Amino acid sequence: MFLVFGLLAVSFAEASTQGDSLLIQEGVASFYGKRFHLRKTSNGEIFHMDSLTAAHKTLPFGTVLKVTRVDTGTSVWVKVNDRLPKYSKRIIDLSQAAASELDMIHDGITMVKLEVIEPEVIEILIDYYGEEKPLSIRLRPIAFAINYTKPSPDWSLVKHPAAFFP
Repeated sequence: MFLVFGLLAVSFAEASTQGDSLLIQEGVASFYGKRFHLRKTSNGEIFHMDSLTAAHKTLPFGTVLKVTRVDTGTSVWVKVNDRLPKYSKRIIDLSQAAASELDMIHDGITMVKLEVIEPEVIEILIDYYGEEKPLSIRLRPIAFAINYTKPSPDWSLVKHPAAFFP
């Protein structure tokens, strides 16, 4: 019986750890739009304020992020295609379309958390940064549990607990 509970506990722990392990950064987000519309971004693309893109200080261009507004839980997926100034206090600048999805146009700035799309991206980012990882970015290798199929136990062979306590 303890074995069954132990296996369930490991499964639930793995699920919660894996979801949390995709979180790479938390902080303040802002947005930009009209002033930069149709101008070149840092990676050479043309910025469209109605696209789902973002500027980040250090993440590689093309990185796809899930940006979640902390106070409401709403989220949007964006692609990094521009750079923030090195000394900016914000962690990300979103396009106007992404900011609209998060309902932050009126607020201007909001607290967000950034997550990557899948665990393999964590490994790619660890290789990308090497020893030069920014302190504000959380990158931890993800250990996957070994899952194997095991036959179901024959519970008819297990004695009733009362049999142990005469």
